[in-house]
Formats: sequence, structure tokens, C-alpha cells
Amino acid sequence: MAKKTEKLTTRTLNRLARELPEGDEAWDADLAGYHVRAGKRGLVCRVSYYNAAGQRRVLTLGRYGAPLTAAVARKRSEDALSIVAQGGDPREVLEDAKAEAKRQQQQTLRAYLEGPYTAFQRRRKDGEGTLRRIRQDFADWLDKPMGSLTRADVESWQAQQETTKKSRSPKVSSPKLRAFSTLKRSYDALQALLAHAAERNVIPSHPLKGVKLQKPALTDEQLAEQGTERRYLEPEETEALFAGLEEYQDEKRQQRRSSRAHGKAYLLDLDHVAYVDHVVPWILAMYYTGLRPGDLFGLRWEHVNLTFATIRKTIEKTAHKRPEPQTFPLARAAADVLKTWHEQQGEPKTGLVFPSNRNGRRMAPTAMQRPWAVVRKLGGLPDDLQLYTLRHNFASQLVMTGADLLTVSQLMAHADIQTTIAHYAQLAPDHKRDAVEAFARRAPGQGAEKAAVEAAQDRLEVVKHPESPCGND
Repeated sequence: MAKKTEKLTTRTLNRLARELPEGDEAWDADLAGYHVRAGKRGLVCRVSYYNAAGQRRVLTLGRYGAPLTAAVARKRSEDALSIVAQGGDPREVLEDAKAEAKRQQQQTLRAYLEGPYTAFQRRRKDGEGTLRRIRQDFADWLDKPMGSLTRADVESWQAQQETTKKSRSPKVSSPKLRAFSTLKRSYDALQALLAHAAERNVIPSHPLKGVKLQKPALTDEQLAEQGTERRYLEPEETEALFAGLEEYQDEKRQQRRSSRAHGKAYLLDLDHVAYVDHVVPWILAMYYTGLRPGDLFGLRWEHVNLTFATIRKTIEKTAHKRPEPQTFPLARAAADVLKTWHEQQGEPKTGLVFPSNRNGRRMAPTAMQRPWAVVRKLGGLPDDLQLYTLRHNFASQLVMTGADLLTVSQLMAHADIQTTIAHYAQLAPDHKRDAVEAFARRAPGQGAEKAAVEAAQDRLEVVKHPESPCGND
């Protein structure tokens, strides 16, 4: 069969890909040695040449198509033939390059960490701490080739770290779950090591470049607190809140009257119940107790003792640190709200205090956001006033009325009193002067000393104003 020769342009290669029989070849008319062969999966671009020993060899450039275009194939052919012209063997060059890349790819994390990277980090201020962090947190990866690390490895590592309790000391009996910020510091240290290795060509490229840890989903608490500020309600805002709650009830009752009058008489008459739905008692419960939304959503009648006016439950946010239930006293107003709601619900002994109207299960974390917006609008409250402000108001008002910070911390179910101090201590009345005055008044002879001081002040006034009636007397 005659040797097929023509200029291997893009148009030519596209045509040959359709027409050239499998096993046949077409050679470039301008570049000796450059040709294509038809295979089962398309055209394969190749270069034929003779090495220094006179042996015929073929270098496969790859299958035609993206990313190997006609222009790229021609350029690679020219490079290969240039090596041949200089007495080299392009196949050997390529094989050597592949072998070096493989060697680099197989460089383990341990080898680089204990070798070049240790020397680098020891010149840095906290280098030893960085090395120690990588050794401890990536112990399972130390014997892996750096170049083999993948996104899947990172995701698996993060998932394991977020569900495994760790302690820096074997003597610690109650290790804590690792925070996202802690994991990120460790991962950033690893990223820096890999970047260091890639910049020095120890590995062909950074295997985890662009791979980030996934931020954990927001908890109910964080969702509720987003966008809020720690502030309390001004007196007029408190009045507006209660007016809004009353208006909410009135509107619901009016809507129900209208529905019953227009063919829906089967609906419950809301004019004869204390609460039209769960919204008002839920908001009042948060106002009077300062409980977090999550704890109100999870509140059960088993937790409520209406006889002794208490709530006893495990706080959800701190359950991993303090699983035992905590007891909270209820103000008379709070107890009255829950008692009325309890009677309206048929005096259940068990079950959620505020179940979902749709399925009777626990409400979603954002279930109260829309009702709160309605109440806020009806009361004329600021649009940016968040529901969580009711919790901050509870703590703030307690502090401003003189409750000690330890009591407030316990009522707020803070895991650490420092949280209470950090956010509410500035609201406490200044009792320091009253305290030192009370102390001084208890000193011996304080009464006689006070009389002497007052007499001396009187005499001084006489000296300053001898013409005054007091002086003449």
C-alpha cells in the first residue's frame, strides 16, 4: 500500500478521523517522521525517528482531540525531532521525566517533614509547634506519598476529626470535641508544607491546592443569633412587644370569625381560648425565662413542674459538656403562661410543650421567625430587632436590677461565668461606693468623729462670714 502523505492540518485530521481505515497511517508532508495512525478510538499522533544507535523508534504523542490539537501535536513533534537532531532520544527523555515525576510523587509526607521542612521550620519562631501539630494531627498520612493526597482524603480526615474527641494530655479525663478553628489551623499548616514542597519541585504540583475544609452547618443557636446584637429592650419597646402580642391575638380571632361566618363553621372558635396558637405563649416563655430557642423547641411537659413553678431539663447547647439536667425557677408570670397553655392543650402529662401544628413533632429552628416578624410589625418594633434579643433582655434586666452575676449565669445556663461577665457585667449598678461607705460607718467612734467634723465645718463658716446672723448668735 502506498504511503499516504499530506499536510496534517486540523481540517485534514478531522477528515482522516472519519475516513482513515483502522491500522492505516498518514504522514505529514512537511515534518519528516510526524504521522498519525487510525485506531479503534480515533487517530493517534506519533513521531518516527532513528536514535544514535541507528534503531528505529516511535514516540506516541497521544490521541488526537482535546487537549491534543493539531497545533499542539505538531509542536511536540518538532520538539522531539529537535532532540533527535542533537543526538538525543526523545523517548528516553520522556521516560526519564516520567520516572522523576513518579519519584517526586512518591516522596512521603514523613520524609519531607523530618528532612527539609524541619530545617526550614526551625528557623521560624513557632516552627517546632508547627512540626508537632502536623505530626500529631496527620499521623495517619505520614507514610503516604505527598502527591497522592486528594480531596477525598481531606473530607474523610475532617469528618473523623469532627466526631472524635481528642485531648492534648493523657491525664485529661474529659477531652473536648475539636473546634473548626482548631482543625483549620492544622490543615493550614499542612497546606503550607505542601506548598513549600511544590515550590522547590520536590513534588510536581501542590496536590491539595484549592481544597478547603468545609465549614460545619450552623447550629440552631447560631442560626438564631445570626445578625443580632446583645442589647436589652427599652421600656417603650417592652410595651410595644406586649401590644404587638395582643394585636396578634386580635387579628387571628378576627380572621377566624370571618372564616366561620363564610362557610367554615367547623373551625375552632378562637374567642373562647386564651391563646389563638402557640406563638404568644412561646414568645412569652422566652421573654420570662431567657431560654434559648432550641431549648423551647425541645421543651417537654416532663420538664415542667407547674406545682413548684420550675423547669428541669438538659440544656441542648452544652449537653456534650454538662449532660445532667439543670433546674430553673419560673416567675409567677411565666408559670401562669405555661399553666394556661397546659390547660388549653388538655393538660398533657408528656410530649412537647410547643409541637408543630403540622405534624406534632419538634418545630424547625426557623419556625418562629415569620410569626416574630408579624408581632414585631404589629407592635411597631424596629425591623432589625431579633427574636434572640428577648434572651439578652432577660439577662440584662436581671443584672440592672441588682442580681449578682453568678445567679444570672446560672439562669442563662452559661457554661462559663466568664461569658456572663464579658457580655453583661457593664450593666451592673455601681455598688462599690455603697460598699465602702457601709464599711466605714461600722468603724468604732464613727458617730463622734462625724459630729466633730461637722462642728469644725461650722466654725470655718463663722471665720469666713463673721457678719452672718449665725456668727452674731
